[in-house]
Amino acid sequence: MRVDEPHRGSAVVTEHAGPGATEDRVTSAGARYMLSLLVLLYVINYIDRQILSVLLEPIKQDLGVSDTAMGLLTGLAFALFYTTAGIPIARWADRGSRRDVIFVGVIVWSAMTALCGVARNFAQLALVRVGVGIGEATLSPAAHSLISDVFPPERRATALAIYNIGGNVGIMLGFMLGGWIGETFGWRLAFLVVGLPGLAAAVLVRTTLVEPIRGRLEGVIDATEESSLTEVVAYMSGQRTFRHLCLSGAFYAFAAYGFTIWGATFLIRVHEMSLTETGIAMGLIQGFGGGFGTYLGGWLADRFARGDARYLVWIPALGGLLALPLLTIFLFWPERNGALAAYALAMVFSVFFVGPSYAIAQGLARPRMRAQAAAMLMFSISLIGLGIAPLVVGILNDSLASRFGDEAIRYSLMITGAATLWAVVHSMIAARSIREDLAPVRE
Repeated sequence: MRVDEPHRGSAVVTEHAGPGATEDRVTSAGARYMLSLLVLLYVINYIDRQILSVLLEPIKQDLGVSDTAMGLLTGLAFALFYTTAGIPIARWADRGSRRDVIFVGVIVWSAMTALCGVARNFAQLALVRVGVGIGEATLSPAAHSLISDVFPPERRATALAIYNIGGNVGIMLGFMLGGWIGETFGWRLAFLVVGLPGLAAAVLVRTTLVEPIRGRLEGVIDATEESSLTEVVAYMSGQRTFRHLCLSGAFYAFAAYGFTIWGATFLIRVHEMSLTETGIAMGLIQGFGGGFGTYLGGWLADRFARGDARYLVWIPALGGLLALPLLTIFLFWPERNGALAAYALAMVFSVFFVGPSYAIAQGLARPRMRAQAAAMLMFSISLIGLGIAPLVVGILNDSLASRFGDEAIRYSLMITGAATLWAVVHSMIAARSIREDLAPVRE
């Protein structure tokens, strides 16, 4: 069965689908369109989120702030509100129209990204980044829930991996466009240019995205009773697999985001690459290496988990173990091309966890908990990975600068990259319970 076949060739009909459903039919072609549109939105989402990374140096110089302040701006200022807003927004998505949640969010984050270009000081820029984070919190929980209602469990890791490739493409375009526009026209115009396309995409969401029946693919009746947030949290956190899934995802992301956010600055400071050169190099590595690795991790997990569900956590663990030595080579290789080659290969393995992790969360959740389950997993991944890792790197940079100068960033990234080992430990612990926890859903 191909990933674009949502339910053994039969159509998914959304009549009587409960609150928020439309009267449209989601056929195999409709499922492909839905996934394509959600991927496009995730591309835009990540362009708007990630462009700040390649512009760290010019913004820092223009606003006159420290690495610690920039780490706060790129990480915690965004992630704290992204994660805390994510759960109540996901609850809205589980109770009502997922399409409307996404529509509102696209407008908010696009407008706030454009406003970053007119911020006059650090406080204003941080405040607008908070708005970007709140807007972007609407997309993935609702998107994961939609995808899980048109792609069956045995194809879900691949489908969610394809969705997450949109993030890799967005990172690539954010680096490349941000680097070129920032160097040519200044960092302010870069934000204005990338913020506007989202407003056009919002129109597509409102006019073409439909609501499939919740839980149909597992044969679960879409009951209209709604669990309280406390009940959802208790249900999900009561599963040993989910607890360790959140911890493993958080530490895989802690290592990955440290390099994603500060990798461009590392190349500029240590290898003396220009803004445009750095944007192109990081963009291609994140886009192609990260995109291929995300798809490969999801495909491998789906392929092998048919016989043993433990592969859903074993594949991410293998990726983490393969990525760590390559990240070390990237940091200490004396010549830029060799360093970039190591980083490209490391990127492939370091994102193996993405598709399988989100697929497990959807498999463990009840149909009207799926957006909230995704938000809970993303809370861990984003708060610890996206929120804390960039700040830790910035603090370490400032602390080690007196001893190592510009090369302090080598050691800061080495320390954060080591978190991969802790992530692997939690993946292996999750392997002990995953078959038992998924069994009631899959039977």
